Order: sequence, then C-alpha cells, then structure tokens
Amino acid sequence: MDYKKYIAQKIKVDEVSEEDIASAITLPPDFRMGDYALPCFRFAKVLRKSPVQIADDLAKGISTDDVISEITPVNGYLNFRINKLGLAKETLDKISAEGEKYGSSDVGGGRVVCIDYSSVNIAKPFHIGHLSTTVLGSALYKIYNFLGYKAVGINHLGDYGTQFGKLISAYKHWGDKKTVEEGGIHAVNDLYVRFNECADEEMEREAREYFRLIESGDKEANDLFEWFKSLTLAYVDKIYKRLDVRFDSYAGERFYTDKMQPVIDELNEKGLLKESNGAKIVDLEEFGMPPCLILRSDGASLYATRDIAAAVYRKKTYDFYKCLYVVAYQQNLHFKQFFKVLELMGKDWAKDLVHVAYGMVSLEDGAMSTRKGKVVWLEDVISKCVEKAYAIVCEKNPDLENKEEIAEKVGIGAVIFGALYNNKIKDITFSYDKVLSFEGETSVYVQYTCARANSVLEKAGAKTFELPDNFVVSDEEFEVVRTLSSFPETVREAAEKYEPCYIARYAVELAQKFNKFYFDCKILTAEGNAKQFRLALTCATLRTLKNALSLLGIGVPEKM
Repeated sequence: MDYKKYIAQKIKVDEVSEEDIASAITLPPDFRMGDYALPCFRFAKVLRKSPVQIADDLAKGISTDDVISEITPVNGYLNFRINKLGLAKETLDKISAEGEKYGSSDVGGGRVVCIDYSSVNIAKPFHIGHLSTTVLGSALYKIYNFLGYKAVGINHLGDYGTQFGKLISAYKHWGDKKTVEEGGIHAVNDLYVRFNECADEEMEREAREYFRLIESGDKEANDLFEWFKSLTLAYVDKIYKRLDVRFDSYAGERFYTDKMQPVIDELNEKGLLKESNGAKIVDLEEFGMPPCLILRSDGASLYATRDIAAAVYRKKTYDFYKCLYVVAYQQNLHFKQFFKVLELMGKDWAKDLVHVAYGMVSLEDGAMSTRKGKVVWLEDVISKCVEKAYAIVCEKNPDLENKEEIAEKVGIGAVIFGALYNNKIKDITFSYDKVLSFEGETSVYVQYTCARANSVLEKAGAKTFELPDNFVVSDEEFEVVRTLSSFPETVREAAEKYEPCYIARYAVELAQKFNKFYFDCKILTAEGNAKQFRLALTCATLRTLKNALSLLGIGVPEKM
C-alpha cells in the first residue's frame, strides 16, 4: 500500500491537489512522533490560517480506521500512526515476494540518465582524490538502474593535452619498453614526474611538437599514446573490479576532437562568440560570471569547448532525461559557465545538466596528491584496508573459513562506505581505524549485523520464513518493521537529491534497530507465532541490508 496516497485521500485542502498533499507527506525525523507527518506550513497562504490551526482543523475531519490508528496535530504538523499489524504484514510480505528487487521501482520508466564519473587521466595512476567521484558515481549508476531508469555510465577519459607530448618526450629520453611493460602505469607516471623535474626549454619545445604529431595523426606518436592508454585502462580495470564499478562508455576528451568545430560554428552563427585579446570567448558578465573561454589565442580548444561538444553529442546519442557530472566542487564555476553557454545557444535541455559536486578526500596526515609525484595511491589505500580487515577478522574469529575473501569484502566495503556515509559536499578525512570499526556508523557494523542475522537463520534451519496469520507486534519489533517499510522511499530520495549517503545512513539505522530487537527479544527460543514472526523479520532485515549495501557497491559475507 502507498500510505502517503492513502493518507492524502483523506485530506481535503482547497486549491491543493491530492497528489501535492501526498508529495508533502514526509517521514518524521523521530518515529516517536509518528509514522508519517504532513507539514501544514505550505497551506497557510492558501487557507489564511496559521499552520497550527490548519493541523488542528484537519485532524478533526479525519477518522482512524484499520490502516490509520492515530492522528495527532503537533506544532503545525499532522502526525499519523499506522496500524502495527497491518504494516508488519504488508512490509514483510512485500520483502519476501520481491527479494533482491525490494526497494526498486519503475518510476524511471526507462528514461536515460547519463552519469559522467571517475574520468581517469591516461598515464596517471588513481590517487586517493579519485575515490569520491568513482564510488559516488557508481552508487548513483546502481540507484538509477534500480529505479527503472537506464543509466549510462561514462568515463570521460583525460586523454587530450600537451602532457602526452611531455610523456613521449620523457620516454624517448629515459624510457625503455621492457621497464615500462614491467612497471606498468607507475613506470609511465615516473617518466612524467621526471620530465616535470628535469625538462629544459628545448624539451618543452620537443613536447609541444610531439603533441602536434599526435593531433596530426603521426603513426609513431599515436602508437605510443595508445600504448600508454592500454596500460592505464588495464591498471584501472583491476581497481574498478574490486570496487564493483562499471561503465558503458570510455569516450574521453580526444573523442570530441572532430565534434568541436560544429559547436564553434554554431556559437559564431548565433553571435555568441566574441574576440578578446586574440582569444574567442562567450561573454557571461551579465550573469555574474567571467567569460567562458572557447579558443585560446593560438586557436587551441579548452575544457569548456570539449565539454560543450560532449553534452551536445550525449543529448543526440542518448536523448537523456538528465546528464550528471560527478566532479569536485572546485569546478563549480566551470560547470555554471558551460551550462549557461548551452542555454544561450538555445538548448532547452541545458536545464537537465547537473553538476553533482563533492568534497575532497585526504588521509589523517593530510596527504593528498601533488604534481611532484608525492601521491597517495588509491590502490594502496584499498590494499591497506583489506590487510587491516584480514588482521581484525583473524583476531576476532581465527577459525573462520575463507578469511581472505571475507577480508576483501570487509576492506573494500570500508573504503566505499567511508567515502559515501557523509553528505557528498563535505570534505572527508579518511581514517583506517574509524572505517574498520565493528561499532559505530561503518559498513563493518552493518556487515556484522548481516552475519548475525544469517547465523540466526542458519540455527533455525532455513533461509526464509512465512508470516503466521496472527501475531503481536512489540515496540522493538515495530521499530524494525517501520524502518524496513521506509527503504523504497529512501532509495527514491537518494536519487532525487544525488545523495547515496541516505542509503548508507539508512543501513546503519536499520542495523541499529535490528540489533536492539535481537538483544531485547528472544528469537530462536521464542514459541509459536512469535518465533515465526521474528524469524520472518530477521529474513526481511537481512535481505534489505543486502539490497542497501549492494546499491553502494558493497558485498556481504555470510560469516564474520
């Protein structure tokens, strides 16, 4: 049952539709206030009354029934309590029937959502700063597919620029094929760092010439570039597989080389392109922004040129409903500028472009990447987390089988969860001890709760249990039921606000509610219908926690 719609059908507000009322109904921040709440502040202007009076008046016109057990007006909110037994039966039956699909929907209707994330730079290893864009974009990809959209994951490769001329120059001076093949992406990066440290004016000129050769189609230069690219993709693919990250397109900056001129021509035809000190710009002063640089004085394109061309291509190719760019907040101005340029070009779909900005990640010692080669590699952070997880698992349960496999899931989960638990815009200080804690707001805590639930079901001798016809729902049990029932709405809200943290926090909350129920209520030693209901509740919790973690890209060990 859609409880919001059911409640909305009972409420009549002049000049406000039933759909608008349903959309205004929320979940209270504290379930002690009620199961659902209708804020009445938005009706004050229409009804010309205070929200408090509106809530009081509406409460008098609604009666309780088999579904709604209590209606209470409090400080401008109209709070509703749902019948415990009815909600328990409906929620647990729904989870049992839908299984892995519980929480999903067809709200997307097959509409396309393009998601631009991770965007690896060719010839450069991943550092810790790439963590957020990669796991945030991946989670959104999974969430949108789960809701019936067709997500298109795009890895907009950084494969264009003079740095590749520098790399070829460095390879020609100091590199050899065997060393690079054996060292892979790190050997390539060492050459780039060495160029930046040692290059003189002659080498800088040489690098520019090699980049010109790449652009002009020179075979040797392009063969070297493609080799560096293949080494990069082989390297990042291993990391993506560990993090359960996938893409549908690797069309990077270079892909749009022949697609920029039509954009430049259109800007010129529409009178938007202006000259400034030899460069070509779109003036955005009236919108409170500096000009958007389209072509440098030497005729070279820029990020904005390629991003505009990419947006046009994606709209033409995918006809997206939305196109998301999961990029750090430092690029806020860049996205505002090129979104505005597309709007000025008359692209009505420019409103569907969204910059999903996020904060920065650093380790506790403040370490971040630099151009000097002093970097914290993401692969090292992942491996260290898995190693620490293995040590913890061995200490807590030395007789456990498949400890390496379990440690991989625990360690990888800790890395992902640590990046996704807080609101995306917040800067993150990554702490190994904190993310691997069995207590607190961590994936390890949630995974351990899953192992606990799985253990209960194993001892009971089955993986699934049907609800009995009659049972009594205690307060501890209902807290779990109520939290389970809110999962579908949590997933939708995460998509609407581009915040996977809602699902991460939900998983912790459900785990907390289940553990309280586990300690307060007997499960295996209960009798009759009470035991049957509690086992069904345990099944439903395990399934929902698995679904929540899966949307974040986190696996669940059966034992820990």
